[in-house]
Amino acid sequence: MNHIKRRLFAATALLAALAGAPALHAHLPPGTPGMALRGVMQKLGADMQAVTGAISIEDWATVAQLAPGIAKHAEPPAEEKALIIGWLGAEAGKFRGFDHQAHEAASAMGEAASRGDGTAVIAAFARVQESCLGCHQAYRKPFIEHFYGH
Repeated sequence: MNHIKRRLFAATALLAALAGAPALHAHLPPGTPGMALRGVMQKLGADMQAVTGAISIEDWATVAQLAPGIAKHAEPPAEEKALIIGWLGAEAGKFRGFDHQAHEAASAMGEAASRGDGTAVIAAFARVQESCLGCHQAYRKPFIEHFYGH
């Protein structure tokens, strides 16, 4: 159990460090219109925070309920998606790789939660967070600079 608590603490600390990360546009001035991707990221951020809360009280049913929405999150409209992929250019595959990793890890998290396997839930949650962090570190700043001029 001590091992589980250490992993939960580490995952919770990572989420706290990323608290602003799910909103790709967190650094924009208030009132700046955002792309649809902003809403997608905000929903993912809220779901990930809810998962953190559920993990902290070992509410596996809630984790199992939230995980599919994280794994199969909404996408921006086709026009916006094409604009983003065009901007990414050769990096599009890497970007999609982060999304695929998050999908796989969130699916595994939901499956583990359905089994009541807290250790596996926490390990999968950490993998989701790692894929989010990797994407944010690689793309957030240049995305904001390109699409918002900040």
